[in-house]
Amino acid sequence: MKPQVEPNHYFSMSYDSKERFISYWHQINEIIKLNPKRVLEIGIGNGFVSKYLKERGINIITLDIDCRLQPDVVGSVTNIPFTDKSFDVVACYEVLEHLPYENFHTSLCEIFRVSSSYAIISLPDASGVYRIDVHIPKIGEIKRLFYLPRRKMPVHNFNGEHYWEIGKFGYPLKKIVEDIQRAGFEVKKTYRVFEFPYHRFFILRKLKGSEATQSSDLWPEMGGYGRGFVEKHYDIRRLNKRLVEIYRNLIK
Repeated sequence: MKPQVEPNHYFSMSYDSKERFISYWHQINEIIKLNPKRVLEIGIGNGFVSKYLKERGINIITLDIDCRLQPDVVGSVTNIPFTDKSFDVVACYEVLEHLPYENFHTSLCEIFRVSSSYAIISLPDASGVYRIDVHIPKIGEIKRLFYLPRRKMPVHNFNGEHYWEIGKFGYPLKKIVEDIQRAGFEVKKTYRVFEFPYHRFFILRKLKGSEATQSSDLWPEMGGYGRGFVEKHYDIRRLNKRLVEIYRNLIK
């Protein structure tokens, strides 16, 4: 993959809007809450997040495909140049939509591989929402996002940067969550930033041992009926080697 934009793209008022700085706060806060010893940030952007965290004393390494942005390491999310379980937390904010969706699973598996505990990703969510912000005396402020249903999902057209977005035709949230789980993660939480609902965050815990899905190589081969049977009778997030063996025996 080649860089899609020039470096000065990340240093403009049109890019660094008030809403984006609110998203930066969430990017930083979600990492700090996990109290990691070592962090990998994939996609350095303008460097704001990593610079702040370094000032907070967090050991953070940056990775990007564009050497002009001066990341600590030049490399791709589809082939992360680190050994297994190198980082307590892997952060990947507004990056994966810049790759064709067929690279989504490969990228998630690489994030899973180099993380020892957690991953935090954010993706663009184009689903319509109403924002309600009410201040009630003696109760306080109440903020809520309400989903705005659509008769038809809009079709996403590649704009030179995003290959896909949540809420566009073929990319419902349910599909994204299932593919994240298929890579071996538990989705601990997902939410949209109230002031900038276009950014949806996913807090992911790496499943370990018998928790982890061990059927990634087999899953695509099972077909709709096989996957439906397994999903109906078993928790695929806890699918283990023994269950894969049982399925292989069934299809012999």
